Amino acid sequence: MSDPRKTAVLYRMVMPDHVCPYGRKALWLLKRKGYVVEDRHLTTRAETDAFKAGHDVKTTPQTFIDGVRIGGYDDLRRFFGQKVPEAGATSYVPVLAVFAVALLLAAVVVWWMDGSVLVNLPPAFISIAMCLLAMLKLQDVEKFSTMFLNYDLLAQKWPPYGYVYPFAELGAGVLMLAGVLTWLSAPVALVIGGIGAVSVFKAVYVDRRHLKCACVGGSSNVPLGFVSLTENLMMIAMAVWMLAMMPHQA
Repeated sequence: MSDPRKTAVLYRMVMPDHVCPYGRKALWLLKRKGYVVEDRHLTTRAETDAFKAGHDVKTTPQTFIDGVRIGGYDDLRRFFGQKVPEAGATSYVPVLAVFAVALLLAAVVVWWMDGSVLVNLPPAFISIAMCLLAMLKLQDVEKFSTMFLNYDLLAQKWPPYGYVYPFAELGAGVLMLAGVLTWLSAPVALVIGGIGAVSVFKAVYVDRRHLKCACVGGSSNVPLGFVSLTENLMMIAMAVWMLAMMPHQA
């Protein structure tokens, strides 16, 4: 049961056409922490503006505990000792999410095929990861191509390559997963992976530049380095393996 001594006052926007999502989160967090919440709704734009002007704040919701203003939702999380990501901070979460999903999907594909996990899981994982990474780039090709120009050697010489790359990566990944047209997919993966690996290695380990990686699209905060190099090396390894297997499949 909630402790009646733990009380909080929450001001949040609750209008006919808009209920603030951060207000909902703040209310839920306070209740989860055992607070009795005096939930005060700001039901009009004028009422919201008057509240912000009166308390000299720029946003809502606003939480008060024991008469002291805690602040907005992020401030409330900090008050309870929770980590709040800073704007623009680097994060490997997008890449880890891609690789984790790719691994799960690859496991399902291998299980469905009733094939050897040791033999079939790595190529399925790499193919699916290529498709997922290409999908993220294709969400905003313009942003991706701009970020890509910062370090890719071929794109710097021929900017349209930044637009071609996501489609080439997707096409190679799909064909590799299907196990067809290896004569096309493997060379494509080998070329784009090779150029990418050399470009990343030069930018990060030779020129010592601190750049953002375009591997998960143009809006990411993943630092250029090991992750992008790994993506390219995986494509190279997959291409070499498939080319080596071609005589056995003939």
